[in-house]
Amino acid sequence: MSPEGALSFFIALFLFGITPGPGVFAVLARALVCGARPCVALAAGMVVSDIAYLLFACFGLAAIAREWEMLFLIIRWAGAAYLVYLGVGLWRAPVGDAPALAPAPAPRGGPGAGFVQGFLISASNPKVILFYMAFLPTFMDLGALRGTDIVLAAGLTFVALMLGLMLIAVGAARARRLLRSARAMRRLNRGAGSIMIGAGAYLATRPG
Repeated sequence: MSPEGALSFFIALFLFGITPGPGVFAVLARALVCGARPCVALAAGMVVSDIAYLLFACFGLAAIAREWEMLFLIIRWAGAAYLVYLGVGLWRAPVGDAPALAPAPAPRGGPGAGFVQGFLISASNPKVILFYMAFLPTFMDLGALRGTDIVLAAGLTFVALMLGLMLIAVGAARARRLLRSARAMRRLNRGAGSIMIGAGAYLATRPG
């Protein structure tokens, strides 16, 4: 991959990473309620799943992935159910009377649970591998891949997607600090919960 191709690849992936979808909505909701730091593990799970799809595409395994339709369906439903569960939890979360300026505690299970949630959200969309199969030939010859090309593509994918998702998280966390009253925090929790539930409903009901 040439330097120009690598830069174009990075920019395209960055834009792909910030495109609205269940993953972006999940990061946005988590950052609004908990701050930016708990979003690191969530975003990392999504990115690792995307890199797995990237590797499948690099090695020409899209055809195999299409044979795993039922597995992807189960993963999608699991991810959708988890998002709805988190959304309902946000709706029911108690809000104190003190100003809420500090980040809220991370969700139960810590970074590991966030990573798994992020992985499920991204893995629940098997069409991502088809995106990479259509996307990669623009920047590299899939029939003549070298190990260095694959490592470079994976590294660029990790940095571009993490950068995009964390910029969203930081922006949402800063907006959260403007909300000081318990009433505002209650509305924030319910808004974020609605985003989570909506993302879960989208995953569960979308065709394909």
